Amino acid sequence: MTDTAARNAEIERSFRKQGRVCGEMGSAIYADFLARCADDFAAGGLVARVVAGWPGHPVLDNLPLRLLGAAHFLALSGDAPALAALLPSTGGRYAAEPAWRALCEVLEAHEPRIRVHLGEQIQTNEVRRCCALLGGFLAIARRFAKPLRLLEIGASAGLNQCFEQYRYQLGGQRYGRAEATLTLDCEWRGAPLDTRGALRVASRAGCDVAPIDLADPLARRRLESFFWPDQSERLARLRAACDSVLGSGVRIERTGAGDWLARELSAAVLEQTSVLFHSVMWMYVPTDERRRIDALLHGAGERATREAPLAWLRMEGVNYEHCEIRLRTWPGGDDELLGRCHYHGAWVEWLGERGP
Repeated sequence: MTDTAARNAEIERSFRKQGRVCGEMGSAIYADFLARCADDFAAGGLVARVVAGWPGHPVLDNLPLRLLGAAHFLALSGDAPALAALLPSTGGRYAAEPAWRALCEVLEAHEPRIRVHLGEQIQTNEVRRCCALLGGFLAIARRFAKPLRLLEIGASAGLNQCFEQYRYQLGGQRYGRAEATLTLDCEWRGAPLDTRGALRVASRAGCDVAPIDLADPLARRRLESFFWPDQSERLARLRAACDSVLGSGVRIERTGAGDWLARELSAAVLEQTSVLFHSVMWMYVPTDERRRIDALLHGAGERATREAPLAWLRMEGVNYEHCEIRLRTWPGGDDELLGRCHYHGAWVEWLGERGP
């Protein structure tokens, strides 16, 4: 098999696999679109022409969701009215055959714009992931009894940095501010969440290679475009979270994680727990950058003390079915599996944490 044939086979597989994943995660529209895209690509049709020469990795850079996100953006912007009339996210009513024809019309009519969007980073700042992260933050707060200095990489719009400002319904448990404008809920499995102890945030900061400015309507629409059009509840939750966080002063720098962490971890902050956290972004980080981040963390960990501790909380995928929630803390460097969860936070299986 030639290099070109091997790459084409990989692209086709990425469309088929992502389509199955979307179907399993509740998006019948994207399951249908991506199966048709795979067939069209295999036949050398319009989809093959639009993605020709795209330089990224079909799976790691998620070409299928970049393509559909580009079309969804045009529908949300009012530039693809025929497609918008068939998508629930834009007030339409879905019908498979007309929707596929409308999608093809968008790809053909807006091919130059689609190609530009294919080069843009995917952003899905799914705030419901805070249901999974919350238990880790609570464990860190109890373990060290200090305010948290939040450091988020791959922060997107920074919605998850404001986790303590939301209210939670975690199965039968409630947590958070009664006056919160946004309530996050999920199916809770396993051990009850230990909500004891004071949770205080001293500061919050983050970085991203392509951050979303919530004050920019166009940037917010780009963020919305990566949410699947038949998952109206997710889109409504995103919009509510954006409105809630807009005036909170969240600061997201446009830079790579390695350079940013080299600065942020260069000196300890006394009487605060520095918490590096991230969710569903590690797969997009190049191998060399991962190694650098790991080295920076372990170097900072060796310098950590009880007066200036360090924690690493992450929610990252281990397969196509679920993520793991893991926590490592210094001094000590012990790593533990806190639980498992759905990629979008729809369910959390909590295992609980070890004692201090």
